[in-house]
Amino acid sequence: MVVVAEDLDTAELLCTTLELGGYRIRSATSGTEAVARPRDRRFDLVVLDLTLPDLEGLGRDRPPLAHRPPVLFLTAYDALGELLLRAAGPARRERQLAYLDLALDGSACQALRAGRALNLTPAEYRLLRYLLVNAHKVLSKEQIGRYVWGDFHGDNAIEQLVSRLRRKVDRDGPPLVHTRRGFGYRLGGGTTGRSE
Repeated sequence: MVVVAEDLDTAELLCTTLELGGYRIRSATSGTEAVARPRDRRFDLVVLDLTLPDLEGLGRDRPPLAHRPPVLFLTAYDALGELLLRAAGPARRERQLAYLDLALDGSACQALRAGRALNLTPAEYRLLRYLLVNAHKVLSKEQIGRYVWGDFHGDNAIEQLVSRLRRKVDRDGPPLVHTRRGFGYRLGGGTTGRSE
């Protein structure tokens, strides 16, 4: 599925909501980029924000696509996640993820440590989910960036995101988020040269 929305906050909310529903998501920020995506890869659905400025006349002078995925158009909206999940069909149930006293409640999009809500941002939630799915494995900054944002945002962005997540997850308990210097990050007990 590809989500096309110019507003980055809206796109992040849509992508997170749909990923938590079990969908594999790619994003685009313009109509031009959205038209190019189906040529690169087959998508089951395109979610398209009708407020994009470059939509008018976008289909003119372009060869027809061999595969034309269905398109869900967004206009004025308040509850994006609920609207999309209903329109896109039944979501697959996300398996419960937990490690020691750290757990993700996929239905509420919430993370808990020892029963305390962590109040994560969507990007922090996606990072924690990725770390939990790959517990004890070292994940590179590039792997993390591609999972969280769909592309690599640079070392500094990843370091800041991991630092914010670490402050929330490890605030009241033994450290679970660790740095493997020169390699990346992992979730698990024990230390491997933790740094900010």
